[in-house]
Amino acid sequence: MSWGTDQPGHPREQPQGYGYGYGYGSGQQQQPYGQPQYGGQPYPQQYDGHDQQGYAPEYAPADYSAYPVPEQVSGDTAQLPTVEPPPSEGEFTAAIEAEAGLHDRESGAERAPDAPPKPAGRDRYFDTLRAVALVRVVTYHTFGWAWAGMVFPSMGIMFALAGTLMAKSLERPALKVIRSRIRRLLPPFWFWGFFVVVAMLIHDWMPGWQIVYWIVPLGDPPGNAWGEQAWEILWYLRAYLWFVLLSPLLLRVFRLAPVAVLVLSLAPILVVHFLWEPPDNRFGSALTDLATFLFCWILGFAHRDGVLQRLKPFAVVVLSLAAIGYAGWYAFTHQAETGSYDLDDIPLAQAFWSAGFVTLLMYAKAHFRIDFAGLARFKRLDRIVTIFNARAVTLYLWHEIALILAVPLIDQFWNVPAFETYLPLESQWFMFGIGWILIAVFILLCGWVEDVAARKKPRLLP
Repeated sequence: MSWGTDQPGHPREQPQGYGYGYGYGSGQQQQPYGQPQYGGQPYPQQYDGHDQQGYAPEYAPADYSAYPVPEQVSGDTAQLPTVEPPPSEGEFTAAIEAEAGLHDRESGAERAPDAPPKPAGRDRYFDTLRAVALVRVVTYHTFGWAWAGMVFPSMGIMFALAGTLMAKSLERPALKVIRSRIRRLLPPFWFWGFFVVVAMLIHDWMPGWQIVYWIVPLGDPPGNAWGEQAWEILWYLRAYLWFVLLSPLLLRVFRLAPVAVLVLSLAPILVVHFLWEPPDNRFGSALTDLATFLFCWILGFAHRDGVLQRLKPFAVVVLSLAAIGYAGWYAFTHQAETGSYDLDDIPLAQAFWSAGFVTLLMYAKAHFRIDFAGLARFKRLDRIVTIFNARAVTLYLWHEIALILAVPLIDQFWNVPAFETYLPLESQWFMFGIGWILIAVFILLCGWVEDVAARKKPRLLP
């Protein structure tokens, strides 16, 4: 479905499958099946760093009489031994709170003594999941493998990670958190969108009032068929933005009855699929996306609040596998309706498969306390994970353009006899490699916008 000014709606993001008739400038687009698309495009969340503050004075020592006193030394070369000065009141209190786990070093918020300890700094387990999700996105859009979403449901994983970080951030005032999230999202989107919009205008696109969605993507931004391969990924930004706006209310409802709300968060997708079909427009697309990934977002809340740690392993594993089994059964038995078992074409299957798969990943993190701290021993791999997380918005927005540009670039290689003889120019794997090279170029050229959005000093690489 095209989003011209005369036909607003939500396109199905089909795998690009460049080796299957989707070459550069071909203008071919697969027809939608009437439901929105769920490509595995993650959108990053970043940790908000905050200094500790507000130390409790009751932990300060009354005096320092217990500290050692230097002994007298006699003689011509007598000197007093060096003695460390006693800690200040703030230093002493900070040590006490760190020992007792009463202070959340991530958010600066105090916690009750019986609350589970929360790790400080970046979590390499989550960072690694996010990096793998990005790789899977590029792979899916290169090869179009229908089974890729079953092997690693990137979208469900990314919404769960976003929900976790949002719950953490909401320990601060909600309005401030929402403003911060929007500030980090919009400048990279505007920078990327400028080039896409100008290119479509050059190719005979005439927008209507819907162009306002290129300023704030509360609805799917419009575009023409020429640029569809670039702009069709924006559905994720729209879904993420709505989840951010709804999070203060969702988190409050979740904390009234955590387990019940988590289970019932799958009800909207059942209603949308079996009882009421949303309209085929921007509102319907947004509603279906929210219903599909609501469980994963709430699951992030459950992880952050320690709810997952209190659940019984047997129940978690059985229910998760049941959800995965139901999703797989539905996807394979309803191929006649969608033409594929690709989860991205089947919102109901996507919702249940992601729910079961991501629950197992998040529960493993909570139950076994996995942190992937050993990743630091592999310097290059750890560096790649760091770059992917710090430049995830840039990678997400520009990866489709990189894959598009890879096609005409490879076409030029055929004019060089040595390249034609020794390079596998017809292989999609070769295009996959060229695509990653171009992605690296875009990260270097455009990644600094993420630093500006986060109010950091712009750098080529983090």
